[in-house]
Amino acid sequence: MPSRRSRKRPWGAEHVPLDLDRATGGARRESGPDGEWTVRTVRGGDKTYVCPGCSQTIPPGTGHVVAWQEDSFFGTQTALDQRRHWHTSCWEARGRRRPR
Repeated sequence: MPSRRSRKRPWGAEHVPLDLDRATGGARRESGPDGEWTVRTVRGGDKTYVCPGCSQTIPPGTGHVVAWQEDSFFGTQTALDQRRHWHTSCWEARGRRRPR
């Protein structure tokens, strides 16, 4: 049977400050020769993705990196919509590979 206790803050209780790391999903900023990026490490999900670094699939449940450029010409929402899922090793090696 579900609990009937409320998850709301009790009357008069101290406000708990926002945990920014948790709110942003653990996202961090990285600079590279290819621009400024917002990067988030994920443990894996239930979908298959294609890594832009090696063109191989990232199977469901595999930990990887999700990255998007911060300085999109068309704005923040467009940059977020164009995020890509990378193998962690491909993301770390992206500055060492030759452009296609």
